Amino acid sequence: MCNKVWALGVSGTKAAGTGGAPKLEQAGFMTIPSSLTVSRRGLLGAFAAVTVAAAPTYSNAFGLLRGAGDVRRIKMYSGRTGESMDTIYWVEGEYIPEVLKEINHFMRDWRTNEVKSMDARTVDIMAAAHSLMDVSEPYMLLSGYRCPKTNAMLRGKSSGVARNSLHLKGQAADLRLKSRSVGQMARAAEACAAGGVGRYSRSDFVHMDCGPVRHWGG
Repeated sequence: MCNKVWALGVSGTKAAGTGGAPKLEQAGFMTIPSSLTVSRRGLLGAFAAVTVAAAPTYSNAFGLLRGAGDVRRIKMYSGRTGESMDTIYWVEGEYIPEVLKEINHFMRDWRTNEVKSMDARTVDIMAAAHSLMDVSEPYMLLSGYRCPKTNAMLRGKSSGVARNSLHLKGQAADLRLKSRSVGQMARAAEACAAGGVGRYSRSDFVHMDCGPVRHWGG
């Protein structure tokens, strides 16, 4: 078993317009602190995850991604900030704290730059649905965490924004894929049977959260 692998795979985050490479520069390269002991099995598993997106096997709820090569990976970019992320955040039974912090920053309220700890269960649902759709395209993140001020502002513009939105708790994400329809994305998320799924066909995005299992929209 490998102990901790702090950063694996294709990238951390990269801001558009920098002209530079992501924190982890090339696909298939890993940065591993010298103080860590990593087994051959752990290394092979990590490299395999970079090149092959293993399909998850679902038992129920948060048995998500069991059997996925002992890794969980999330790929997304933000049209708002120009940042992108393609990273492995869970290895052989453990979340990687430093990577979760990067995810928290990536999914921050871009209007105010406020950061909140995102519920890892939501990230799991996102990753599992992505694997089920068998796509290489990263998610476009439209909204992750929302601070109260932002949520109130959006509520004033749309009746579809809940007063007690799970975005306020860091438990929800609004996502889009160019290569998949709202219906396809929603069906993949619903197959996880692990949270809420909202279809917003007119706005071309799907809401995913780790709250009670439910679905809405069309």
